[in-house]
Amino acid sequence: MDDIKVISRALEGAEKTVLIGFPGSGLVGSIALQYLVEQMEFEQIGAITSKYFPPVALMTKGVINAPVRLYEKDHLVAVISDVPVHPAICYEVANGIMDWLAQFDIREVVTIAGIITNESEKRVFGVATSSGVLQRVEEKTIILPMGSISGVAASLLTECKTRGIPGIGLLGETVNTPDPRSSAATIEVLNQIYGLNLDIQPLLEQAVEIEAAMSQIAEQVQKTEAAPRREQLPMYG
Repeated sequence: MDDIKVISRALEGAEKTVLIGFPGSGLVGSIALQYLVEQMEFEQIGAITSKYFPPVALMTKGVINAPVRLYEKDHLVAVISDVPVHPAICYEVANGIMDWLAQFDIREVVTIAGIITNESEKRVFGVATSSGVLQRVEEKTIILPMGSISGVAASLLTECKTRGIPGIGLLGETVNTPDPRSSAATIEVLNQIYGLNLDIQPLLEQAVEIEAAMSQIAEQVQKTEAAPRREQLPMYG
């Protein structure tokens, strides 16, 4: 715990479900959980710092916010990160988080991440630390028959497996740009598992705005690339 510092009050109550989202493909986990804590009015209870995190301080309207934050409401806990974790130190970060959570009565851990496919659908794939846990999501997700996942989500699930803590991975189908539609699809699965009844329509409206902005940027890039460079201009005189 020397390298990963959790500065937080203790979790209240028992049988906690911990939702974790770090930046990755499509920012699926980060977008989904930030939307969830805002819409359901979670209370921020602490933050996580580490020498492994990038030296970045994020701010909103001039106010600094911790890049990795802890929230709580009723039986749910959320760990949300705005900064990516380098693959070389995913184990240390996952181990530090799980060491802190091990003090409390944790029912299960759910990691939310993105998975890039060649399809345009927004399916949600499910993985779990045991066949018994997998039954909780097998009718609500597409079960990956074979393959591998990577990043901090994989390290967290591995830690759950070795510690005997039930772990679930929800992988939203995405492209490698911010993808609120994929995040909304993972929230729909959370709605089904935990009965959250969280309205995803505002998030889908945000998706339309992001897609329009991305389309405009792509159009500008295309125009820039199509414009002749100075050295390509014909010479006269």
